[in-house]
Amino acid sequence: MLLLAKERSARDMFFRRLLIVTLIALAAAANLAAQETRAKRQPIIIIPGLTGSELVNRETGELVWFRVSRSKNDDVRLPVSPSLSRNRDLLVARDIIRGIKIVSFLPEVEIYERLLAALKNNGYHEAKWDTTDANDAGDSFFVYAYDWRRDNVESARELIRKIEALKSRLKTRDLKFNIISHSMGGLVARYAAMYGDADIPASRPKPNWSGARHMDRIFLLGTPNEGSLSALEALLNGVDYIAGINLPWVQNLSRFDLFTLPSLYQLLPQEGAFQVFDENLQPLTLNIYEPAVWEEYNWAIWQDKNFARKFSATEQRQAPGFFRAALLRARRFQEALNANGTENVPVRFHIIGSDCKDTPGGIILRRNEKKDRWITQFDASPFTNSSGRKFTTEEIRKVIFTSGDGVVSKSSLSVDNLVTKGKSTVLPIRTQIFRCEMHSKLVTNAEVQRELFQLLGTAEGN
Repeated sequence: MLLLAKERSARDMFFRRLLIVTLIALAAAANLAAQETRAKRQPIIIIPGLTGSELVNRETGELVWFRVSRSKNDDVRLPVSPSLSRNRDLLVARDIIRGIKIVSFLPEVEIYERLLAALKNNGYHEAKWDTTDANDAGDSFFVYAYDWRRDNVESARELIRKIEALKSRLKTRDLKFNIISHSMGGLVARYAAMYGDADIPASRPKPNWSGARHMDRIFLLGTPNEGSLSALEALLNGVDYIAGINLPWVQNLSRFDLFTLPSLYQLLPQEGAFQVFDENLQPLTLNIYEPAVWEEYNWAIWQDKNFARKFSATEQRQAPGFFRAALLRARRFQEALNANGTENVPVRFHIIGSDCKDTPGGIILRRNEKKDRWITQFDASPFTNSSGRKFTTEEIRKVIFTSGDGVVSKSSLSVDNLVTKGKSTVLPIRTQIFRCEMHSKLVTNAEVQRELFQLLGTAEGN
């Protein structure tokens, strides 16, 4: 009996140990299964905005944008002719701008690096378009560097081609991507989803959503869906900053540089999305997509006193034709984006922006009779009109500024003007999030990133 009890006790101990080992194995298997499930998170594509990609000379490899001083051999200007698609030079996109070093004793200015670091901290890894393997079909992100100077339709079509080539290599026909797009990059993403690898239809545009088969969610961060007055100001006055960050030591982009870039015209404010006032702060009506308006108000580049010095004789002859073509293409691009007529679309749009910064929402046009010229006023500087009435900074600010991120207004991001006109289906928005931040820092803002990752982590169908 004693021997039998001992045998029973040993047997019980064996089974208890076996049970413990089994439970440990099951827990490990469950953990592995959970890891495998997490690894199936959809890959992400990052699309930067205007000026957000490096440009290099494809023959020499020299970095032309972004660098502190101008290249001796290249600049960002494109050739000027009415055939926009043929206006090419030797520059190509190499990478997005992760950060820039101005001088050695100053810290690096982060552009997109902090967003990429946040993705890595959340379990994603960076993958390359041309050297992918099966592991890159999940928990990965790709950066889409593109020539931000060129027609946005061209950039959208190239994105679709890269996605299709990538899916072919991965042998993942049904794979879908989440898109995180900043500023103008959101317009590239929208067109790609709506029309795929197709040009703007010759007749009235109607989206077929052929590109949406590659996409699940599109996040639009500070995207000028109804345009931005900053584009008009840049075309008239040039800029001395990159991505909204004031960098006084670096190369400027003059109005002569920017005149040659088709993409910038596609960022002009749409009809009804901004206001024009006279010297009495009374509203005016004008169409900035009509070339004659630019000549009437002394905006045309050929009316600039430095025009002949900045452009060759051939460029001077080609400039009016190029300008008309760029304006027409911009208007048709916006018409294509605004052509959706149904709430039931095969991709989910989420917008993230700011609503706390003074943002240009209008301009003032007033005459300088002594110089026989028009003054286009973008700021809130006080002035006295021809009748002797003085307008204060506060009066002007209330009229020509609105809420936004300093570059893109809240109403432009949310397509409020189009919604007011009964076109709520233009951009079916699932989620709207607004935080207080500057345009260029939306992608680096920690709170914005938390909101972004929460949306990325929500269940399918949200």
